[in-house]
Amino acid sequence: MPIYEFRCKKCKKIFESLVLSPKEEETVSCPKCGTKGGEKLMSVFAGGKSDSSSCSSTSFG
Repeated sequence: MPIYEFRCKKCKKIFESLVLSPKEEETVSCPKCGTKGGEKLMSVFAGGKSDSSSCSSTSFG
C-alpha cells in the first residue's frame, strides 16, 4: 500500500496518508488543522536484519 508522509504547510504537523494516485496528493488534508495539500516528505524505511552468523565456514583442504 502506498502510504506517504506529509508535513502540513500551515501548522507543520507531520502525518501519514494513503495515496492511490498523484491527483489525491493535492486533496490530502492535515488531521490537526484541516489544511489541504501538505508537503510530501522523503520517508525512511526499515529493512530486515541479516544474521551473518548463520553462514557456516567451509574449510577446503
